[in-house]
Amino acid sequence: MSMVYYHYDVSDISTGILHIGIGNFHRAHQQFYTNLLLHDKDQQNWGICGVCLLPADEKTVKNLRAQHLDYSLTVCGRNGEDEVYTIGSLRELIWGVEDPEAVVRKMADSSVRIITLTITEGGYNLDKETGEFILGDEKIQHDLKKPAIPVTVFGFVAEGLRQRKAQGGTGLTILSCDNLQHNGNTTKRAFMTFIEAQDKELAAWVEKHVTFPNSMVDRITPATTPEDVERLNKLNGTHDQVPVYCEDFIQWVIEDNFIAGRPAWERVGVEFTHDVTAFENMKLSLLNASHTLLSYPAFLMGYRKVDQAMQDKNLVKLIRTFMDADITPFVPAPENTDLEKYKETLIERFANHSVSDQVSRLCFDGISKFPVYIIHNLDKMIKAGADLTRPAFLIASYRHYLKYRKDDQGNGFEIGEPWLTESDQELITSENPQDFLELSAFKGVHLKGSGQFIELYIRFAEEIKDAGVVSVLQSIIK
Repeated sequence: MSMVYYHYDVSDISTGILHIGIGNFHRAHQQFYTNLLLHDKDQQNWGICGVCLLPADEKTVKNLRAQHLDYSLTVCGRNGEDEVYTIGSLRELIWGVEDPEAVVRKMADSSVRIITLTITEGGYNLDKETGEFILGDEKIQHDLKKPAIPVTVFGFVAEGLRQRKAQGGTGLTILSCDNLQHNGNTTKRAFMTFIEAQDKELAAWVEKHVTFPNSMVDRITPATTPEDVERLNKLNGTHDQVPVYCEDFIQWVIEDNFIAGRPAWERVGVEFTHDVTAFENMKLSLLNASHTLLSYPAFLMGYRKVDQAMQDKNLVKLIRTFMDADITPFVPAPENTDLEKYKETLIERFANHSVSDQVSRLCFDGISKFPVYIIHNLDKMIKAGADLTRPAFLIASYRHYLKYRKDDQGNGFEIGEPWLTESDQELITSENPQDFLELSAFKGVHLKGSGQFIELYIRFAEEIKDAGVVSVLQSIIK
């Protein structure tokens, strides 16, 4: 284990980026890159102002403030060698619950030239069937009235841009760092729909003065439990109340479309391109989809850590077959990418004992993940007449996870699905397995129209209920 301290003077750093959502992934990814870059004297106007908007963020905010916003990041090597970085790139932190006006003022400040986001896949408020922004949402309706204190990220950003426009300020870039296909296009659709409905003059200004680049992000970063905090502090000789740990692999590919300038992140390994499509399709379809395929069967089998699940040869074979047979024929690799090496590296990353990610984190918010990671490719598979064994097994496992909430050993658990609708709940409780296929997460593909899928899915759903996941998994591994 080696320690890597930052060597710039934080008093020399000014903030040019405002980031919404100071979660672990952001602190292991964007902050990591930016922390490295700030050692360059000509880049020290790109410090980050963090913004938290949720009541649940209070503990993180208070702990970071108590540490002068510094924290430790343990990068866990697949070879067992770890590096511990002290991160100093977070130079301001505003909690919207405590001081919403400060959030708006900062967004309007001309020194801020980029707003970045990690608000999760479900945070973009998009209908899972149509992909359209849900204007009828109660909180959205509240913010459409231009209240003094907004309650949604859309309301805050719109008010910040409105004040920026009124002050004659320059434009900026809004950059999503969430795992969404064409995340920049998605972000623009969500924010522009809201702003058009709220303030057409502002919408016209945004069209000319705000850009929304697409990007692809990648670094496995587990949630940090209280036990992890104790373990990391003991291991590293630190006294950090909000440490983060992550894998040693990292990637960030960004469409180079910044209207008001950007950091020279390419100096520290970020790749800029004119089109991120091939990169994001590869990552979402291989890494994120494989994580989803692993999550529910592994959890139902009793595994709670990803690296432990990856010691199960049947699960490894399931994932590798999925990558080779279900994804590779439908997802072209980016230029100069060795796809076989990429897939081998994914298996190594999943099995990294030092990271030891939680299976429950992979299970969280499946209702938002399926449309992004699974359904688009599944639609291609159905149209191509491909073998649907593994997707049918996954969806049958997901139904069992949501409906029965017990694993194969009889252990009960709570599910984490913040975006389930009342209609979804009714479909989950139905005793007819086919009703589950009407779930909002699956609206992008006509599952009932595939005889092969229906036959496999119903058989797997009944066998999982009667014999458990292990028995079914063994039957489909060839």
